[in-house]
Amino acid sequence: MDIDNWDEIRTAFQVARLRTVSGAAEVLGVHHATVIRHIDSLEGKLGAKLFQRHARGYTPTEAGEDLLQVATATQDQLTQLAGRIHGRGASVSGELIVTCLPQMSPLMAKTLTKYQADHPDVRVELVVDIRPLRLEYGEAHVALRAGQPGNDLDNVVQELGTMPMGLFAHRDYIFRHGPLNGMEDIPNHRFVRVTNIDPRAPFMRWIGEHVPDENVIYKCSSTNAVQDAILAGAGIGFLPSYMGHERENMVEVMEPNPEWFSTFWCITHVDLHRTAKVSSFVNFLKEEAKAWPDL
Repeated sequence: MDIDNWDEIRTAFQVARLRTVSGAAEVLGVHHATVIRHIDSLEGKLGAKLFQRHARGYTPTEAGEDLLQVATATQDQLTQLAGRIHGRGASVSGELIVTCLPQMSPLMAKTLTKYQADHPDVRVELVVDIRPLRLEYGEAHVALRAGQPGNDLDNVVQELGTMPMGLFAHRDYIFRHGPLNGMEDIPNHRFVRVTNIDPRAPFMRWIGEHVPDENVIYKCSSTNAVQDAILAGAGIGFLPSYMGHERENMVEVMEPNPEWFSTFWCITHVDLHRTAKVSSFVNFLKEEAKAWPDL
């Protein structure tokens, strides 16, 4: 028999525990007639009497004692489960999934490592992807996204900072091809960019609008590959300013333009935002971001 009405089981459990219809009705907050109806219905479905009715109340039969024993164990297990779930929500431990864009990966690696030093029971998964993961389906707990954050009312959106981007070239490239002398000199140089320009990224839009296709001599399927090519000296291209400045062989070939910069947002789902683990990491992330170079 399939159990399709758990209210009847719950009612029978309280009657078996308290031995009276009135006591069960008071605990359940229902009318005593509802209790009797539930008992009669459940006995009909089971094809067995659960109680002996008499003037002093209801005494469980052997079947009723079986139900009491199983229901009591089930109640204990559910209570323990609720305690474990509450404990997980109140403790800073377990798995933490963070997603970010490739240009944020080096900063996030440092941040997550420092966070785990303070919270060693947290297991981290960093998903580096230009695709926005679906927080509502649990694909990530915390997302770092650039551009417009969207208007999903189920997400909590907090501005994290602005990431400056700069045009850089390796010193070897400049030795071979000379410096970039302003916008008018662009046709005389070799550039690196992603194959498919994302119009949501201001620096990608700029290079698509101002650098002729014939001057793009190296295209890559990802921004990580673009960065590798620029660092190897393949040509001029965009790097996060912090990345270009921390490498002594890289030269910024043009004055930074605020039009290239991207605003980054920290996004969490409303259902997880106030859990101890997510709240703890987001607060840590915001403090760390204040000290990030160029951010």
